Amino acid sequence: MKQFREEVEAALEALLLQQIILYPTDTVWGLGCDAEVPRAVERLYQLKGRPAGQPSIVLVADVAMLSRYAEAVPLALAGELSRAQERPTTFILPASRTVAAGLLAPDGTVGLRIPQDEFCHKLLRRLGHGVVSTSANLAGQPAPATYKEVDPVLLRKVDHVVGWRQDDETRTAPSRLVRLSEDGQVEVVRA
Repeated sequence: MKQFREEVEAALEALLLQQIILYPTDTVWGLGCDAEVPRAVERLYQLKGRPAGQPSIVLVADVAMLSRYAEAVPLALAGELSRAQERPTTFILPASRTVAAGLLAPDGTVGLRIPQDEFCHKLLRRLGHGVVSTSANLAGQPAPATYKEVDPVLLRKVDHVVGWRQDDETRTAPSRLVRLSEDGQVEVVRA
């Protein structure tokens, strides 16, 4: 457990220094930075070779933190929030002003997910706010399900590589994507 705590603290320190981390999530290996620091988000997109204006997911610790980054959390999502305990689910919601503008879709929404991964959850709690989660690949390349699939070029570009779960070969499906339609109905964008 000592290594786990050390890995969380090292990732936390990197995020506090506005650096880019490579880390395991509840779906794939991700690139992350502080979701409230526009300069870090810009740098992450440059490193990945991702065009500006393409949204990224923000991982949050709980519903309270989700509420910090969403303009509002509609009651219609209550059932979906419960299902998110069973399968990773990203909620596409109108963003609050707290989110770095570079993370928003053109319609002003942001993808928010409460991960069930122990490492992510602890890191989010320690940081106290959201962390960007975009797949750890160069733009246009496949998302790495395992650490061994991460492009070595990317490994050299990030500021900090988390050592936790690097030997884990578990593969998981991408998160479900859920949004509210204009009439207030829950719409599953990706099952």
